[in-house]
Amino acid sequence: MDLEDLGCRARVMIRDRDGKFSALVDAVLKDAGIEVVLSSIQTPRMNSITERWIQTCRREPPR
Repeated sequence: MDLEDLGCRARVMIRDRDGKFSALVDAVLKDAGIEVVLSSIQTPRMNSITERWIQTCRREPPR
C-alpha cells in the first residue's frame, strides 16, 4: 500500500454496515492489525460526515 511506502501504517478502518463487506474482509484486516469500526445504524449522513473529517485530516500538516 502507499502508506507503507511512506513509513505509515493504517490502524483503523471506518466502514458502513453494507452487506458487501463479509466476515472474511474483517478477518483479513484484523490479521493485518487494523481495527474495523462500523458506522452507526440508520444514520444516512454518517458517510458524508466521515468523508469530510478524513479530508480535513489529510489537509492538516502533521505535528
